[in-house]
Amino acid sequence: MINSIANYFNKQSSAAPLAVFRMFFGFLMFISLVRFWSKGWIESLYIEPSFHFSYYGFEWVKPVGLYTYAFFIICGISAFFVAIGYKYRLSILIFFLSFTYIELMDKTTYLNHYYFVSLVSFIMLFIPCNAMFSIDAISIRKSYKTVPKWTIDSLKLMLGIVYFYAGITKINSDWLLNAMPLKLWLKSKYDLPFIGHTLMQQEWFHFFMSWGGMFYDISIPFLLLFRKTRSIAFVLVVAFHITTRVLFPIGMFPYIMILSTIIFFDSNVHYKIIHFTIKILEFFKMKTDNLKLSFSQVNHYKVWNTSLLIIVVFMTIQIIIPLRSLLYPGELFWNEQGYRFSWRVMLMEKKGNSVFKIVNSKTNSFFYVNNDDFLTPVQQKQMSFQPDMILEYGHYLGNHFKSQGHQNVAVFVESYVSLNGRLSQQFIDPSANLMELKDSFKHKFWIKPLNDEIKGF
Repeated sequence: MINSIANYFNKQSSAAPLAVFRMFFGFLMFISLVRFWSKGWIESLYIEPSFHFSYYGFEWVKPVGLYTYAFFIICGISAFFVAIGYKYRLSILIFFLSFTYIELMDKTTYLNHYYFVSLVSFIMLFIPCNAMFSIDAISIRKSYKTVPKWTIDSLKLMLGIVYFYAGITKINSDWLLNAMPLKLWLKSKYDLPFIGHTLMQQEWFHFFMSWGGMFYDISIPFLLLFRKTRSIAFVLVVAFHITTRVLFPIGMFPYIMILSTIIFFDSNVHYKIIHFTIKILEFFKMKTDNLKLSFSQVNHYKVWNTSLLIIVVFMTIQIIIPLRSLLYPGELFWNEQGYRFSWRVMLMEKKGNSVFKIVNSKTNSFFYVNNDDFLTPVQQKQMSFQPDMILEYGHYLGNHFKSQGHQNVAVFVESYVSLNGRLSQQFIDPSANLMELKDSFKHKFWIKPLNDEIKGF
C-alpha cells in the first residue's frame, strides 16, 4: 500500500489542465471584482455602515474607509496577473491575501462561493499553475509539459468536497419530505415568463427540484471522474447551474462552478481550449510564437515535498471542518453552530425580528434601540436570525451607550425567528444579559431550543 501511495505521488500528468484552470479562475475573479465595484457594493457594504460584524478571531480585520477601494484594486490586478500567468507566485499570494481580507471585513457578506474562492486560491499557492501557457513560461523560455498528477487532483478533490457535502447535507426531513425551503422560493418566482404562474406553483415540481438537487450534488463529482459519464455529467453541471442562475440571485457562482469542473476532462480538451485561445489572440494581431513554442518543450515540473505535505494537511482539514456541527447539541439550522464553512448550500430560509433593550441594572430603567440608527437593512436582516451576530451587536450597543455616559449598562434582546416556513418562536433567552456573554466555540446555551425536530445530517 505504501508503494502504491508513493507511486501515485510520483505520477506525472499534462500541465494543460492547470493552465486552463488558472486562466478561467483569474479572469472570472477579475470580472467578479469589476462587477462588485460597478454595482456600488463596495460603498454600500463596506464604506457606508458605521458598524461591521466580525468573524470570531478576526475582529482586527475591518474596512479602512475609502482605502478599502485599494484592496479591490490590488485584488483585481493580481487576479488579472494570475490569469495571464505573470509573476504567478506573487500574484496568487497577493490575490489570496487581499480577497480573503475583503471577505473577512464583514460577516454579513458571507457566501459559500466566496469561501470556496479563498480555499482554491490557497491551494493554487502550492501548485504550478504557471508551468505552461503563461507569461512566466515565456519570460524564462522554459515551459513544463507535465506536472505531478496530485497537483491537478487536489483541485478535483476540493470541488468534490464542495459537491459531496452539499449533497449529503440535503438528506434531511425539511429538504426531502417537505421540499423546504425550495417550496417558498420557487412559489415566489411567479413573475418568470411562461413558467412563473404554472410550473413554479406546482408541488410536484418543488419535490422534483429538492430530490434532484440532492442526487445531483452527491453524484456529480463521481460522474465527472469517469470518462464514460464525464460528458453527460458536464451537461448536467451546465444545466443545473444555469437553472439556479435564472431562479436565484447568486452572482458569479454558477460560472465559477461550470468552468472549474472542466479540470476533470482529459488534457486533450484543455489543449483545444489553449489552441482556441491562441487563435483569438492571433485574431487581435497579437504575437503567439512563444506561446506555441512552449508545447514543443518536454520538461517535467517537480514540486517540493513541503508543498505536498501542506496540501495533504489542508485537504484533511477541509474534510473535517464541515463535520464540526456534530459536536453541538440542538438543531443546527436553528442555532447555526457549525453551519458556516460546511457547504450547506441553500438549505434554510430564516426570518427574524430582534429588538434590543438597554437596561440600567441598578435602577431597572430601560429604553429600546432603533436598529436603523446603527445597521443597514442588509445587516439588520442577517443579524436578526444569527446568534453570534446578535451577541456581537449587543456588545457593540452596550459599549456605545457606555461611551455616552450611561451607567450599569445591561443589554437584552427580544428575538423571534421563523425557520423554513414554521411559525416564529423565541430565539434568544430574554433573561440573558448579552454584556455578560462572550463568543467562543462553546455551545451557546442562551439560544432557546427549536420546538421541532429536523431529521437528517
